Amino acid sequence: MKTDRKSSVRKWIIFSAIMFFVFSAIAGVLPAPLGISAGAAEAGDKFPGSFSQLAKDVSPSVVNVSTVKTVRSKGRGMVPFGGPFGQNDPFKDFFERFFGDQLPKQFRQQSLGTGFIIDKEGYILTNNHVVDQTDEIKVKLADEKEYTAKMVGRDPKTDLALIKIDPEKPLPALVLGDSDKLEVGDWVVAIGNPFGLGNTVTAGIVSAKYRKIGASSYDNFIQTDASINPGNSGGPLLNMAGEVVGINTAIFSQSGGSIGIGFAIPVNMAKDLIPQLKEGKVVRGWLGVMIQKITPELKDKLKLKEDKGALVADVTSGGPAEKAGIKRGDVIVAFDGKEIQEMNELPFVVASTGVGKTVEVKAVRKGETKVFKVKVGELKEEAGEGEAAEAEPALGMTVEDLNADIASELGITDKQGVVITTVERGSVASEAGIRAGDIVLEVDQSKIEDKAQFLKKIRAYKPGDTILFLLKRQNGTIFLTVTLPK
Repeated sequence: MKTDRKSSVRKWIIFSAIMFFVFSAIAGVLPAPLGISAGAAEAGDKFPGSFSQLAKDVSPSVVNVSTVKTVRSKGRGMVPFGGPFGQNDPFKDFFERFFGDQLPKQFRQQSLGTGFIIDKEGYILTNNHVVDQTDEIKVKLADEKEYTAKMVGRDPKTDLALIKIDPEKPLPALVLGDSDKLEVGDWVVAIGNPFGLGNTVTAGIVSAKYRKIGASSYDNFIQTDASINPGNSGGPLLNMAGEVVGINTAIFSQSGGSIGIGFAIPVNMAKDLIPQLKEGKVVRGWLGVMIQKITPELKDKLKLKEDKGALVADVTSGGPAEKAGIKRGDVIVAFDGKEIQEMNELPFVVASTGVGKTVEVKAVRKGETKVFKVKVGELKEEAGEGEAAEAEPALGMTVEDLNADIASELGITDKQGVVITTVERGSVASEAGIRAGDIVLEVDQSKIEDKAQFLKKIRAYKPGDTILFLLKRQNGTIFLTVTLPK
């Protein structure tokens, strides 16, 4: 009897516990599961079940941008339709032998990209590299209507361009959001025309912010794993409210396709430039300093309390900074009321400031905070600002040191060499078959350890010289030659 009574009590306890959880769940008072905080549970509610409504709302504002430019043949061996091998095309000798001078001296080259409407009058934002040096720009809307677009303004330094069409009726425009509010881990959606496949919607998260990939001194990219491929350039990156938070610009890949590392220009950068793009010219502020990142070693040596700010490595003689009293070794921590957390932020903040405006610059000098009054100058094309004021031969590519983060993203263990971050379309590097993501191991059979050594080596060559590169690509190595233009 005792055993039966114990069994009955046990069953009653189990039944009561089950009923408690059932009624608690119905009443909405069930505590979060073990190991999951209430905040995490709330965050889980933000996960979208579907992106379909967002895609329907914004797709009419995303356009297909196609361009045509006339390319002149550089010799008898040039194949008019091009190929993935550049000047090392294995079919080059075949065409030269059997067709010779019958090959056309020039041909029309077509390319595809994306853009999006920013106001009802027909202004469209896209990437500069999509529409640069073209003879004709065509825009196709979501309803298949096609227009010829005109160039309004472009800015190669940030890779932004504004074009315009003349529609018969007002167009649906996208809302420009606030990219500063983005957080790593937020959901984002990319829309574009990858490989010319029309409006394609992909989704992912913000993988990182403030990425510098060597494109320019104004690098400040949003990194995302939303699939971005060739043809997506110029398309919008959107938040869950359907607002534009970025302009898709580049991918990091050794295969030419998406590997989950894409980059977008923050929309706040574009918002600052759109008024100037509409005027047809971008004018930038200039401080007149060369800056560098504060490493832990520099922080200790300079006896800094924290590693935020931009370290002044050099001051331009006669420039605004020198006139205000800023010196080499100062650490700029604020500019015109805006805190400078890291070096990459300063060039764009300065560039966005009106020429002639007098601003306060806060800097730390030998542990003491000083405030300087600086009258912002105008950045001339030949004047450098920041760390990217170095001119190099016209290879048409940029490189960065192969650090641990990049090596990890590429899935490699070898840290030797420099990684090619961008290759300009139509450049000698592009024609040679060099790709973004390739790693330069040797230049003319000399090992390359870092970016500084690479630049020093490259700058020793003269126009017309041919350079031999040893590149690591995926799981193998490849030799390629590049001839500098005369």
